[in-house]
Amino acid sequence: MASRRNYTTADQLLMQLHQGLARLLPSEAASRPNPALATSESALDDQERRHAAGLMRVNHAGEVAAQALYEGQALTARNPAVREQLRHAATEEQDHLAWCADRIRELGEQPSRLTPVWYAGSFAIGAAAGLLGDKVNLGFVAETEKQVVAHLEGHLDQLPESDARSRAILEQMKEDETRHGDEAKQAGGADLPGPIRRLMTLASRVMTKTAYRF
Repeated sequence: MASRRNYTTADQLLMQLHQGLARLLPSEAASRPNPALATSESALDDQERRHAAGLMRVNHAGEVAAQALYEGQALTARNPAVREQLRHAATEEQDHLAWCADRIRELGEQPSRLTPVWYAGSFAIGAAAGLLGDKVNLGFVAETEKQVVAHLEGHLDQLPESDARSRAILEQMKEDETRHGDEAKQAGGADLPGPIRRLMTLASRVMTKTAYRF
């Protein structure tokens, strides 16, 4: 009988990264109905359509990054309960990913061409956060979600007033992200140092400006 291979940490990281990238394929379906299904499409002029598509492309890139962070963090989390919490959140991020991709296609555009870069970089950051211990790991989740909620609120303000379908998606995402952050804090997440929070904000701004265009 063939012996089972004992995978090293590096092997596990590479396998998880490969599986994660495979989940970014367009065929991946959401586990929950798209919140926009109950909302009619509105007439948008070309400028409004392009702007809405750019915003949703940014949100799609952000969900790619969030899912990668959670997967990386779950891989290196020490407590099985924390690991399960992170993987559950990653599943909901997959819903967000699919909803944003659907909306981008409805608007006649494509997701960011740098999607694999967003995933790989965020996965590495998440895995590193997990190695610092579960309190830091959960604190990283709480801070990430705090910044994501602020980002979503900004996009809700920027969307064309008539774009109710995009708005419905972002409202549900905001609700989910708020809950993820609250759960991480309640589970014992530590407050991150100011320099780390500012670095996260800077990285988010770079991705936002790039993904809007590419």
